[in-house]
Amino acid sequence: MRGVQILPSDRYGYNFIPAAYLPEGKDEYWLRNERISPTAQPWRTLKSSEIEILVKNSNTCSDWDDFLVRDPFDPSLIKNSSFYGLVRIGRLRDVVLLHHDYRVGAGIRNSTVISCDIGDDCAIRDCDYISHYIIGDSVILSNIDEMQTTNHAKFGNGILTDGESEDVRVWIDVMNEAGGRSILPFADMICADAYLWAAYRDDEALVRRLARFTQDRYGSARGRYGEIGSGSVLKSIGVLKDVAIGECAYVKGANKLKNLTILSSEDERTQIGEGVELVNGIIGYGCRVFYGCKAVRFVMGRNSSLKYGARLIHSVLGDNSTVSCCEMLNNLVFPAHEQHHNNSFLIASLVQGLSNMAAGATVGSNHNSRANDGEIRAGRGFWPGLCVTLKHSSRFASYVLIAKGDYAYEMDIPFPFALVNNDLAADRLEIMPAYFWMYNMYALERNAWKVANRDSRPVKKQRIETDYLAPDTAEEIMRAMSLIELWTARARLLADGKGAETASEEYGRSLLSGETDPTAGLEILGERMERRSRPTVVLKARRAWRAYRHMLRWYATRCLAEAFQASGASFASFSASLSGGKRETGWVNLGGQIVSAARVDGLRARIGDGTVASWDAVHEAYDGMAAAYPADRTRHAWGVLEYLAAAPADGASFARLLDAGLETRRWIEDQVYRSRAKDYRDPFRASTYRNEAELKAVLGSAEDNSFVRIARVETAAFAGRVELLKKRLAGE
Repeated sequence: MRGVQILPSDRYGYNFIPAAYLPEGKDEYWLRNERISPTAQPWRTLKSSEIEILVKNSNTCSDWDDFLVRDPFDPSLIKNSSFYGLVRIGRLRDVVLLHHDYRVGAGIRNSTVISCDIGDDCAIRDCDYISHYIIGDSVILSNIDEMQTTNHAKFGNGILTDGESEDVRVWIDVMNEAGGRSILPFADMICADAYLWAAYRDDEALVRRLARFTQDRYGSARGRYGEIGSGSVLKSIGVLKDVAIGECAYVKGANKLKNLTILSSEDERTQIGEGVELVNGIIGYGCRVFYGCKAVRFVMGRNSSLKYGARLIHSVLGDNSTVSCCEMLNNLVFPAHEQHHNNSFLIASLVQGLSNMAAGATVGSNHNSRANDGEIRAGRGFWPGLCVTLKHSSRFASYVLIAKGDYAYEMDIPFPFALVNNDLAADRLEIMPAYFWMYNMYALERNAWKVANRDSRPVKKQRIETDYLAPDTAEEIMRAMSLIELWTARARLLADGKGAETASEEYGRSLLSGETDPTAGLEILGERMERRSRPTVVLKARRAWRAYRHMLRWYATRCLAEAFQASGASFASFSASLSGGKRETGWVNLGGQIVSAARVDGLRARIGDGTVASWDAVHEAYDGMAAAYPADRTRHAWGVLEYLAAAPADGASFARLLDAGLETRRWIEDQVYRSRAKDYRDPFRASTYRNEAELKAVLGSAEDNSFVRIARVETAAFAGRVELLKKRLAGE
């Protein structure tokens, strides 16, 4: 068949839906008409005088009887344009629309419009081809080459329309290039949905029903019209095909937009800028995509940005993320991810949010297997440093910082808040557990504050745990402590000339917790952290183990102080409600929301048996989990104190625990200051300034640093809470 077909001109603009796909008793406009508000003013046919003015202004129409308008209607505002099919126009007045400094009069000029509904007071200029769109009120369309909707449009959703074969369905291959974790995008998708679908692939009933939820959400009917929401502005666009755009969006200079839903509202305005090419995706509310970015088969969460030529392919990017310049392929990235250097790559990975990738980082760019089916899993706070190269398949606990280097072998790092270093001189892998707590409290505390402070989403549909100490990281800490205990015991026994087979966690704990240090001089070796026979050395094991205990105690104390204050109950009643239960050891980072594994498993079961029967019901379940989280976390915090043998037996012991917590909070404030002060005392940093006065004029001082001041405020707030709670305890 030739590439160009010849069709009868009298049907131009009609027969949008093939007769075979029309429901009985429906015409080609039935889905379009469903979008009409029942309270809307009816359209009317043109008056003969109005047709005369339109013709005089060099306008043509295939059938003026199919050109309908609402009053008031000023025909003089339509010039040099052609209309085909059923065209319906809202009120049209001699007014000027203003967007920023761009002013344009309402009306239609130099355009071709095919079977569209156009809202009140719109301005359409120099649009060569607009076909099958519903356009809201006060919309500006200017200089668009092609803007059309096909009868099988899906607007980025992973569905099929009637008569289509399965091979045209759009899947997103997250986490794995081989496609074994493929998911179907849909307009309301959040990271929790993507994770639930991609992570539990052995749950066949779950996977099958989630696919059905997606198809059922939109149905298979052909003939949906594209939409441009009221107050949106579209200028200088090449091709816009099968795209639904929300209200108050701004699209300027895009090359190609195809098969998309661009969510936008007056409170969360989305912007698409110059040179952008986006195909098969969902752009969330309040997103920004600028300057030559390319994205194919993707979902962007709320309030996220792609800038400066970034490439996002087969990936889901969570809320509040910024990606510039780099390349991201086959990823599931949870909220609050930062990646803004031209020479960084993130490939076939699960990154669980609050993360940052430095320049030159190539995470997952190479495979050590015979196929491209490897994966990288990284917990919250993942931070690969400058020029870090990581290979599939690797796994990292939360808040792992990876020092500059080429890591040529797979790694499995179970220590949260750790520093990983490739020591080439000694040919060994070095792990320093609890590094952040011991040496860089400023970065740890500021990251948590920054993520919460920059969360400007008016609607927080995806709930994000921003605190670095939460049930998930607390459990990682306890597992890490057990490993340090066992490996320390083995090192001590081997150093004493005894067999390591008798090593136990209990013996290691006694070595690590005593007043004297029997681990001094020991080389403590870890196991199964790198797929290589060279040594893996755990640095500062005793100090790290004690730091972990300190972190657990602070986490539990702060959680219990908050919960006790909110409860209004006596301490006896409060503690009785928490004592005796078994600590929940399994926690899931569900797209940034921390949930007990038992609750996630329960949701999976309800989806599988049909009790939860739609995506809306799944999202309601997330809301229920979020509502239960404070109580779940409180019970977990009490269990952590029981693990530490520090659960308060009465009000007096709880008061002492609060005092110890306040001491920790003051220590954190001091460490935040000390971490930052190192920069100001660095002689090399000072070498570029003539004197100290110039340095202070440019950089300020550690004492005046904005986050150092915030740390003082938070300490004062916690001190106030402790004082109130102690008075309450004293009065019981």
